[in-house]
Amino acid sequence: MTMKTVRNAVPAEEAAVIATLTLAFGTDPATRWTWPDPQAYLNAFPRFAKAFGGAGFAKGGAHVIGDHAGTALWLPPGVEPDGAALGELMRTTASPQSMSDGMQVMRQMESHHPREPHWYLPLIGIDPKHQGKGLGGALLDHALKICDRDGALAYLESSNPRNVPLYQRHGFEILGQIQFGSSPTLVPMLRRPQQRSLD
Repeated sequence: MTMKTVRNAVPAEEAAVIATLTLAFGTDPATRWTWPDPQAYLNAFPRFAKAFGGAGFAKGGAHVIGDHAGTALWLPPGVEPDGAALGELMRTTASPQSMSDGMQVMRQMESHHPREPHWYLPLIGIDPKHQGKGLGGALLDHALKICDRDGALAYLESSNPRNVPLYQRHGFEILGQIQFGSSPTLVPMLRRPQQRSLD
């Protein structure tokens, strides 16, 4: 297996996948706005990741590259994040500032979600030790080949402006901006299925 081989993760790998995401999101603007205290972040983020994207494990949407150097949690059409768990986690762990503005941010996020069936990317991250090696692009390409094969839309919200060009190179288009009060800006992005040449 090469460093850039992408495969489906099995449920037994959930802890390893979430550990990679926890490292990857340690400097993410939206995540650290929600949990600015380091200990609060380390305590809350694994539960957040499981509630936000964990349903992908049972549906073929959890992908890893290398020895958990990077991972992506996709939710296939008809599969949703665990809204009840997310709401409870936010109520009990989020910073007061993010709590006061976060509900409006969540409403804006919901308004941008496609109404048509689509694959949703809640979380994608690369261990900082392995960033800058093309692993994020390889993870995206793996999932987007499935979308193209099935003629399916793909949707995400970029929580870090540095990642927007990567998504654009993979065919995502900016739909607008999501921001309220003190929140950092999220960028909702949609990708329509594309024709691929046979290789």
